[in-house]
Amino acid sequence: MRLPILTLTAIATLFVAADASAQTYDPRYPVCMHVYTPGGWGGGGDYYDCSFTSIPQCRASASGRSASCDVNPYYAFNEPPPAPRRRHKKEH
Repeated sequence: MRLPILTLTAIATLFVAADASAQTYDPRYPVCMHVYTPGGWGGGGDYYDCSFTSIPQCRASASGRSASCDVNPYYAFNEPPPAPRRRHKKEH
């Protein structure tokens, strides 16, 4: 009985200790710039800037920086826009 409890405790600890991050892609824009930051005493890192409407626009901003431009995997290219909600009037 002790082994399953210890195993579940260890697994739960690993999940809690895992690095949790928010969604890095903004689904409103089709192109993201992946910016790489240099390492130092605190270590390196990177982030995504998803505010571009085209690859050439992103490449112009990425020029001279340690960055690359990618298609946003969360942008809905072929989905139609959502239908407007209809408000029903209350009948008296």
